[in-house]
Amino acid sequence: MLDNLERWSLENPDKPAVWMEDAAEPMTHLQLHRRSAQVAHWLVSLGLQAGDSIAMLMENRAEFFELAWGARRTGLYYTMISWHLKPAEIAYVLKDCGSRVLITTPTLAALAREVIASSQWPGHCFVLDDTAPTDVSVPAQRDRFDPDAPLPPRPVGREFLYSSGTSGKPKGIRRPMIAYEDRFKEAFDFAAWRDTYRVTRDSIYLSPAPLYHAAPMRFTNRIIDIGGTVVVMPRFDAERALALVEQHRATHSQWVPTMMIRMLALPEPVRSRYDISSMRMFIHAAAPCPPEVKRRTIEWWGPVVTEYYGGSETIGLTALYSDEALQRPGSVGRATLGTVHIVGAEGEDLPAGEQGAIYFSGTPRFVYHNDPEKTAAAYDTKGRATYGDIGHLDADGYLYLSGRRTDLILSGGVNIYPQEIENLLAGHPGVRDVAVIGVPHAEFGEEVKAVVELNDPTAASDELAQALMAYCREHIAHLKCPRSVDFTTALPRQENGKLYKRLLMEQYAQGMAATAGA
Repeated sequence: MLDNLERWSLENPDKPAVWMEDAAEPMTHLQLHRRSAQVAHWLVSLGLQAGDSIAMLMENRAEFFELAWGARRTGLYYTMISWHLKPAEIAYVLKDCGSRVLITTPTLAALAREVIASSQWPGHCFVLDDTAPTDVSVPAQRDRFDPDAPLPPRPVGREFLYSSGTSGKPKGIRRPMIAYEDRFKEAFDFAAWRDTYRVTRDSIYLSPAPLYHAAPMRFTNRIIDIGGTVVVMPRFDAERALALVEQHRATHSQWVPTMMIRMLALPEPVRSRYDISSMRMFIHAAAPCPPEVKRRTIEWWGPVVTEYYGGSETIGLTALYSDEALQRPGSVGRATLGTVHIVGAEGEDLPAGEQGAIYFSGTPRFVYHNDPEKTAAAYDTKGRATYGDIGHLDADGYLYLSGRRTDLILSGGVNIYPQEIENLLAGHPGVRDVAVIGVPHAEFGEEVKAVVELNDPTAASDELAQALMAYCREHIAHLKCPRSVDFTTALPRQENGKLYKRLLMEQYAQGMAATAGA
């Protein structure tokens, strides 16, 4: 037997594997097994060898799982590329991952053609379209093959992830495959994942996020691997998500704080309309969650809210359950994978309560694809790795984040951590979202600026800006408080909740440069 998917197709063939939100019927485990086997034979027919790569440029569609499992079964890497990237960025990922095949959809075919024409990428492009010419139609190509025919013994293929690129070009993370003879062995990180999130074969996982992000991609495939069911939304809608929890009796889900905020913003009669009692594990991650948003979510959903801190590099993970979150507001939990270290400027381990760079030890090394310098920068001299964040541990080993090292504000020789200020302002009743950045200051080097998205954009005024600064001065030391507040209609966040602070900083730097040159 090749893998668990085949096992589930034999043991419970009619059980849903993938329910797309707008689909009349699910894709069963048997259907996914057979279609992905056909995809595997098609990919082999293209001359792809074990270790080669394919790429996908597509919306959330059920076919993603056919393609991903087909790649797994033929020892291929697969990369999902965000359609929100610019053509040059897509071309960069396509070339960097070494993809020989690009699969897209009718909606994104024009974008794919533009990328290929501008970059002269030499691979082959196929479309998930029954009406396309046979030689480029994925369904037509797939259906030529017998799903029961044996496949060549190859390693187990896997995802080839790219970071979100919030601080520069996306960075590729390509991990080793599992050897064919070891295909039944459980990887240690899979075991940690299963135990941390209490996943079983009966789990029904609601995924409201784009599948081109690492967490949704990994979670959905692992749920299928363990024999469960995934429910996938083409795009997030707050009320529709609640309806799907009720409709499918979802037991697990994963959100980002912006989704949590939008669900909390629904009128109480709407929120109470839906039965969410089936939820056993409401998971959130990807971006810092203001403690007030966490508290209100726990009050609504019950003690099922779980946060984790980690990254595509999988150098370490922490987890925080609801009871812990209420006792330790702002923490992201204790380590569930690896060991956490807080490291000072000279590489020394810092005691509890002191701020420093967050490093992990005790997990396998990783490399950034084609970038040895960035790989080296992620490790210290003791072989510990970092995601690039700053924080501290308390006396019981709970981790607290202060922000990215690149976001640290140095004002008058004092280190200021944006996360504390952002958490405070996010608790203000008029604030929908906030980013705190450092902007140039002639005397202090940098000063603190808050860029605020309001619940009511028409309320923006100089008086409200002054009120928000006064609100900060009531709760934290004055030297940390914003010296100015700007209002915006939308902060540059990705759908996974991550904030492009780099774009904000560039905008302000350009604006100040233009003013200086005027």
